[in-house]
Formats: sequence, C-alpha cells, structure tokens
Amino acid sequence: MDYEEFRWALGDEVSVGMLREAYEARRPLGDGVMRKLLRDFRLYMMVGGMPQAVDAYLETNNLSAVDNVKREIIELYADDFRKIDPTGKATRMFNAIPGQLNKNASRYQVSSVIDQGKQDRVEELLQDMEDSRVVVFSHHADDPNVGLSLHEDMGKYKMFLNDTGLFVTLAFWDKDVTENVIYQKLLNDKLPADLGYVYENVVAQVLTAAGNRLFYHMWPTESGKHNHEVDFLLSRGAKLWPIEVKSSGYKSHASLDAFCEKFSSRVGERYLIYTKDYRRDGATTLLPVVMTMFL
Repeated sequence: MDYEEFRWALGDEVSVGMLREAYEARRPLGDGVMRKLLRDFRLYMMVGGMPQAVDAYLETNNLSAVDNVKREIIELYADDFRKIDPTGKATRMFNAIPGQLNKNASRYQVSSVIDQGKQDRVEELLQDMEDSRVVVFSHHADDPNVGLSLHEDMGKYKMFLNDTGLFVTLAFWDKDVTENVIYQKLLNDKLPADLGYVYENVVAQVLTAAGNRLFYHMWPTESGKHNHEVDFLLSRGAKLWPIEVKSSGYKSHASLDAFCEKFSSRVGERYLIYTKDYRRDGATTLLPVVMTMFL
C-alpha cells in the first residue's frame, strides 16, 4: 500500500487531500496540524504497506505483533533469494542494507558483505534482486544533467528496501522482536541521529512508487576532508530537482547549496525534505517528508 491507501485502511480519507491542497498552494498547515500529520506518517514508516502487516496493526494495535508479521515476510524474501542464489550471497546483501546505509559511504560496498568472486556473477545477483522489486537501487550520476541515465555509474549505487516498515524491522534484526519501546521512540520523533537513514529509505520508497528512477551525486568538499552529497536527483523538463533529506527539523542544507552553485544552470526547483512544516528558505523549499509523494 502507498501512504494514501494506508490512511484509507485506517479510515482516514481526509489527510492526504489536505496535504495535497497545501502542497499545491505552497503554504504551511501550521505547526500543530503538521505535527499530527507527521506522526501519522511515522506510523506508516513503522508498519509499512504490506497488507499482512497493516491487517496485524488493525487487529491488535500492537507494533510488536506487527513486527512479528514483518519478520515472517522478511524470512519469505530470504527464502526466495536463496532459491535464486543457493550460496546465500543475495540474502547477505539484502540483510546488510540498513548497515550499509548507516555507514554513510558513497556506495553500497559489496566487498564488505560477501566474497565478490566473478564480477559478472555479482552483477547477475544484483539484477535478480532488483527484478524482485523487494529492493530499490539509486545509482550515482557522475555528471548530473537532464537525462540522468546517460550519466549513470552502474558500479556505484545505494540499495534501499521497497517497504520502510520491513526496513525498520531488518535494522533491528538482532533483537527477537523490535520492542514497542523502540517503535514508540520512532513514532514520537525521538529517532537517534544514527538512524536517520530510515528517512532516506522512505523517501526512496515514495519516489520510486511515484515512477521515478533514483540517482544521487556525491563529490569532495574544497578541503577534501569530507564529501558533499545530494541524496536524490529528479529530472523534470529541462532541469534537475536536487533533494537533500534530513531526519530532523534542521534547516541547514550546505550540500544542496553547494550543488546548486556548482550546477546552477541545470537546477530548477530545489528541496530539503525534513520533519517540520512547509517553508521557504530563499530559493529552497523546505518540504515535510509526508509531502514527498507529490514531487
């Protein structure tokens, strides 16, 4: 289920329409209203859109019970991966997705997860994983411009799960059940800083569901000690829309500003996706994560 379908399942046929109207009018909804709407969206991030998980939530209103259902689904996916790859490499690459994103590296580092062996075999496994539609790939755009596929680096990519509810469970796989206390922290926006990649995953999920192929761009800062990164790039008409994702309400967007300065002639709209109400900061739109679906 996408987010609108999720809200319908919970008996809410109003929220998404209200969000769409505010997005199209380019206006904030007010901090109090937005806090409620963002809390609802975080619930979707935790439960996910798998019908079995949604049914479990509706029946029990217990996130640990939902987590058990999600673990069963993940086990089924793991079994499917073992069928296409008896060596278990595809399963290990799937299980490593949260940890790889947490490293904040420039790419998914296959060599740190499996013995790569023959490169063509690894590429075949990756293609099988992508074809499963369980995972989503975002490839690096070496020279970001309209027609992003022309500048795609097939060997430099990030992997996300196509359902953030499953992603949350996989991130806490070392626990028998993801305790309700963890879920409550996520629901109440008490997410630890090192779990910010959950928001990156949900943005990847929502953009993919809207029909976008995913690309990102990373390059060194002037000092060379760190990297700038634009998390997602969308091609719209003759321009690029760069997107930076924050797991908080912070409004700083240094990487986004650096990208727009470097590629000024190529940039149209620019977005910081974050966890507060709709705002404008100069040329940058500060977009609540729950409005990502309208991009």
